[in-house]
Amino acid sequence: MSHPPVALPRLAVLARQAVPKLLEGVVAPLAVFYAALALLGPWGALIAVASWVYGCVGWRLIRRIPVPGTMVVAAIAITLRTLVAFWSKSLVVYFIQPELGTIFLSVVFLASVRLNRPLVQRLTLDYIPLPSAVLKHERMRRFFARITLLWAFVLLANSAVSIWLLLHQSIGSYLLVRTAAVAAISGLAIAFSLYAFRRVLRRLHHDPVPVPAA
Repeated sequence: MSHPPVALPRLAVLARQAVPKLLEGVVAPLAVFYAALALLGPWGALIAVASWVYGCVGWRLIRRIPVPGTMVVAAIAITLRTLVAFWSKSLVVYFIQPELGTIFLSVVFLASVRLNRPLVQRLTLDYIPLPSAVLKHERMRRFFARITLLWAFVLLANSAVSIWLLLHQSIGSYLLVRTAAVAAISGLAIAFSLYAFRRVLRRLHHDPVPVPAA
């Protein structure tokens, strides 16, 4: 007997869910920052981006649309970043704060592998329910551990590139080049992760289900 097949959501479905969030959370704030940078200067641009985030939260509250927890966290985070930047009077401090958070997150990913509780597995289960027999299979356990390690180094690479650009480029160039570089690195990692996930599921489907000993 083989494992029951596990269906992945179609890429079109994933794209329809991801594109609006990408536009709202990445593209729009970047456009707001550049427009405000030209009209109001760097400090006005920081206030404009914070206003955009709070405007998104307020729009949902007015429309009685549930506000995602991630958006609430983003609003709190950008408020703290803006306050610290104004206190330090440094744009570098404003942009380096999330990179330090990303480095910390990569350490959490590495620690989760060490503790045999790979974080990518928990994140995957939020979108794709996997049977317990599949999760306990050694092949799947190795997959999640390796992909978690991959993403730990992807996060480190993104932060390293971002910090280097921040310290060696103008703010305008930093935002453009950093966005493109992070999108390229993360896009390749996402594509590889999906390919590897489909591959391990196909192999798993043909593996016999272990029968407990009497």
